[in-house]
Amino acid sequence: AVTAQRAAGAADAAALAAADVASGAVPVTDDPCAGAARVASAVGASLVHCRVEGFVATVEVQAAYSGLAAVSRARAGPPEGE
Repeated sequence: AVTAQRAAGAADAAALAAADVASGAVPVTDDPCAGAARVASAVGASLVHCRVEGFVATVEVQAAYSGLAAVSRARAGPPEGE
């Protein structure tokens, strides 16, 4: 349960980071997926997949804790219809 929670938190944070970069809310020179990878790494996870379409980012991360591994996916972007 702890590993799954860590992976979910890492995925959420990575997706938000990528969406923020894609939208210009965070002005950096990196591409959105590079930002997502940095955030995932900072919380002890690895970015497995990242896709950005417009301002919507979808990521998949893997995290390990006490010998157990978990994969989690998250999506972030503006509300639908905007």
